[in-house]
Amino acid sequence: MSFHDDESSDVGLSGQSRLESFLFSCELSSRVPFYTFQGDEEEDLEHFVELRTVCLGNGAKEESNVVEVTAMNHQGKTISVPIANLHIKCLPMVSLGDFELKAPVTIRLKAGTGPVSVSGLHLIASQVEDSDLSEEEDEEEEEEEEELPAIKPAKKKQKQ
Repeated sequence: MSFHDDESSDVGLSGQSRLESFLFSCELSSRVPFYTFQGDEEEDLEHFVELRTVCLGNGAKEESNVVEVTAMNHQGKTISVPIANLHIKCLPMVSLGDFELKAPVTIRLKAGTGPVSVSGLHLIASQVEDSDLSEEEDEEEEEEEEELPAIKPAKKKQKQ
């Protein structure tokens, strides 16, 4: 899945970016209590993780399982925030909506033994040159035109 979006950079120049998304998942337990999400080191790519669900796995004990994330805030400082407190009897799963964080992000099982599954999307934003963008838009328009079937009007039933 990819789409184009208008974005302005910090220097005020206008440009186009492409966003690609891929499935993301990790499992936390007492054996593997944390996972660090990092993107590639390419300069023109930005990596994000969009967390959607946190749920207890098969074999979870009757205990609180606290999951926290550690990432940078808007001031560039590293902060840790709990995002879920799961218990098998009352709250085995939490839906986070579209909780998006820029890499690097560490997801940690702060309390409990798990297993806890964390899932969402790995988003990759890249800059697209105007010439590349116009070629892709033309291709997309051609594909859309080919895929649209003819629309026929509905027939009315006559009353008897």
